[in-house]
Amino acid sequence: MPLEKPVLPLPRQPWSEFGTVYAGNAFVAFLFASSGPVAIILSVGARGGLSESDLASWIFAVFFLNGLITIAYSLLYRQPLAFFWTIPGTVLVGPALTHLSFPEVIGAFLATGALMVVLGLTGLVRRVMDAIPMPIVMAMVAGVFLRFGIDLVHAFRDGFWIALSMAVPFFALTAMPRIARVAPPLIVALITGAIAVWLLGAFNPPAGTLFEFAKPNFHAPQFSWQAMVELVVPLAITVLVVQNGQGVAILTASGHKPPVNSITFICGVGSLITACFGAVSTCLTGPSNAILASSGEKKRQYTAGIFLGILALGFGLTSPFFTRLLLATPPAFIAALAGLAMLRVLQTSFQISFRDKFTFGALICFVVTVADVPIFRIGAPFWGLVFGIAASHLLERADFKREIPAA
Repeated sequence: MPLEKPVLPLPRQPWSEFGTVYAGNAFVAFLFASSGPVAIILSVGARGGLSESDLASWIFAVFFLNGLITIAYSLLYRQPLAFFWTIPGTVLVGPALTHLSFPEVIGAFLATGALMVVLGLTGLVRRVMDAIPMPIVMAMVAGVFLRFGIDLVHAFRDGFWIALSMAVPFFALTAMPRIARVAPPLIVALITGAIAVWLLGAFNPPAGTLFEFAKPNFHAPQFSWQAMVELVVPLAITVLVVQNGQGVAILTASGHKPPVNSITFICGVGSLITACFGAVSTCLTGPSNAILASSGEKKRQYTAGIFLGILALGFGLTSPFFTRLLLATPPAFIAALAGLAMLRVLQTSFQISFRDKFTFGALICFVVTVADVPIFRIGAPFWGLVFGIAASHLLERADFKREIPAA
């Protein structure tokens, strides 16, 4: 199947369709992407022993390079198509960095990108998405995300007043949906937490210049079978099934027709490029696209995607500044911010995993993933998928027969 054709000719003056509604949606989507998800990168990177320079390079790539893709695709297909990075994939990298070198992980990023390019060009992506039961995939996601929920609890132990100052407004606003539309709970939690850090004198900026423009690191990959087996399949699944599947579903429900093959292809290309700078795979984001398509005229919503891409470019160019700013805060601040950002995703993962079909396979996958015991030096998330799917094939055959292929 060929890649879907863009909408031609290109508009000569796309800014004429821009408006305050689309600017507001883009800004809220940007704030979401640059808060909790960035905290997750820092949390994972710190556990994996990555340097501040490597983290800044990672953040530069996922914002600046994916910002360019967001601008181009929103313009070419005339719909909001926001591309960032796979959060479940980022979490998968954390345990891998404990026994794999960073160049080996980058080699897996490159292989994942190449795989997605092939799937997009051949049109096989839908078959791949249909072949793997979503409940089992989400059980793997729940297993790898669980540690962030636990770290949120630990944040109260390690920095009680900081964690409390973030959790109280987050849950209060979450309970008031109307107000939450104007004041997103996660953004307010970030602000109140930052104020608490300042008042407690817990902000410890590094010596020297705080502000600096990006100087991305170029990494030479190293290819190993261990990294390929452990990371490539789970990473590809998190992009194609979890992230892209969610993004496509959200945009379709909003009346758009996302170009699935072309999205898969550009995610692969983006992953190949961002991997060179130490960043995890590119994906079509679900939450940001949901915000972009939440209001305004459907035919003008693509301008929100363009504006979001422009904001991402600016954030990527100043990534060292924001990296140093966040690393100067106590670990409890990062843990609380990342944990709060993951609560809804963790809830959704459990709901999908144990709601209806493939529940036993999902349970096996979840238990194996949480146990975090590598087999043949290959990480637990991969084996969670393997044993979960095997258990469902053995004990839940009727669920496979009830699966309805996607159109």
